[in-house]
Amino acid sequence: MLASIHPLGERARGSRYALTAGAHVAGSAAAGIALGAGLGELGHLVGAPGGGRARSSVAVLLAAAAGVVVAVDHRHAGRALPGPRRQVDEDWLHRYRGWVYGAGYGAQLGLGAATIVTTAGVYLTWLFALLSGRAAAGAAIGGAFGAARALVVLTMADVDDADRLRAAHRRLARLAPAARRASAAVVTLAGLTLVLAAAAST
Repeated sequence: MLASIHPLGERARGSRYALTAGAHVAGSAAAGIALGAGLGELGHLVGAPGGGRARSSVAVLLAAAAGVVVAVDHRHAGRALPGPRRQVDEDWLHRYRGWVYGAGYGAQLGLGAATIVTTAGVYLTWLFALLSGRAAAGAAIGGAFGAARALVVLTMADVDDADRLRAAHRRLARLAPAARRASAAVVTLAGLTLVLAAAAST
């Protein structure tokens, strides 16, 4: 997706990068909000976590899930996880206006598992939304997830010629291992925080 949405490509297709990128971020955030809200409401319907021990049990469950995510991502570093094997439809680039494919690609990104899943953190995010037990909380979790995933497209904002495009691809490839380590660190920190929260509430 990043290989497709950049100023050089948008100019060649007669589209404006700012509009396409903005639609991409908005589409991803909106899809995340919708799915997160739905999961939060589902969590409420099946029994929202109460206070005290119930909330502590949820925190422990999420902490354990965070540990599983770190282990799975370490084992499958750089490879696809179980889930869809499809990518976004590149034909959209030539069939629709920039804001249309920008929003469409973004929406698929914000759903997390509509295309190839490369981190188990996607599933952890939706578990957080489900166990939040509230549509508003789920929407906040999903919206943050969708926006964070899509904002990466802005790293291509200076790609306005072929040399910069090649340099951007080299940079992304070089940063991929560091990004995986950072993701693992964030998930680990979240797990430790949840453990401490569970201990404090008992």
